[in-house]
Amino acid sequence: MTSDAEPVIDANLAVALDALLTEQSVTRAAARLHTSPAAMSRTLARLRRILQDPLLVRAGQRMVPTPRAQQLREETAAVVRRLGALLAPGAGVDPAVLRGTFTLQAADLVGAALAPGMLRLAGDEAPGISLRFRAEELEAGPALRDGRIDLEVGSIDHVDPETRVEPLATLRMAAAVRPGHPLTEGTLTPERLAAAEHVVVSRRGRFTGPLDTALAERGLRRRVAVVLPGHLAAMTLAARSDIVCLVPTAPGGGAPAPLSDTATALGLRLLDIPLPLPPLTLGMAWHPRHAADGGHRWLRGAVRRTLRTP
Repeated sequence: MTSDAEPVIDANLAVALDALLTEQSVTRAAARLHTSPAAMSRTLARLRRILQDPLLVRAGQRMVPTPRAQQLREETAAVVRRLGALLAPGAGVDPAVLRGTFTLQAADLVGAALAPGMLRLAGDEAPGISLRFRAEELEAGPALRDGRIDLEVGSIDHVDPETRVEPLATLRMAAAVRPGHPLTEGTLTPERLAAAEHVVVSRRGRFTGPLDTALAERGLRRRVAVVLPGHLAAMTLAARSDIVCLVPTAPGGGAPAPLSDTATALGLRLLDIPLPLPPLTLGMAWHPRHAADGGHRWLRGAVRRTLRTP
């Protein structure tokens, strides 16, 4: 009766054969592989049965290879080298040789803060890659899992057990208004802030947020004139009207946050909100299958260098 099962390949036999053919001594081969001479003798016997050749034979006080062993020596050494390379830890990748496209999912404000710095880094270090930014249109956990996006950057609100998350910066919300806005004169109080007209940024169309909770605790309620899905449109509106827009910025006394660069470019004034609001944590998330990939490590490092505040 014959069996159709695939033969079991024991890579250890190739390593042992390489040691035996190189050392031409059971004792030295055993020392090289940190095993006993008795165990190496048993391995040599097994190799002789498999290859149907004595491989090493006595010639006085030493052992000499058979013609078949001499034919196998270089090929065996090459196989062992390839095995070593295959099973070695992944080496660091040279960004200059990277090719392909990385897809990042981020809100418009995060994308606007990321794109210029990421493009500069890519041009200097990884000119063969392209970057694709997607709006927050996909459910990030499944999209990371099935490879539709490589990295999510922003306020990470999903807690899939396998998702890797790294915090990048802790930010606070400031009130952004045009130069000459009434709120820029005098002390900004909760009452004056509530009395102004506001734009709310919500991709789900919500009218309320943490600021409304803080105002409600003081018996105040603001008027939300409009809800927009992105910060860039909201800041543009604030720059052209008396609408107040909330913008994430660095904590008081900290270095400027990249996310407030667009507000600064639009000429908006950033005012401290006189209410205790929860901080905003900016982070990045990825699937663990990319954790050891050299190209993805470069991508995460580029995001880190671009967005982290000192």
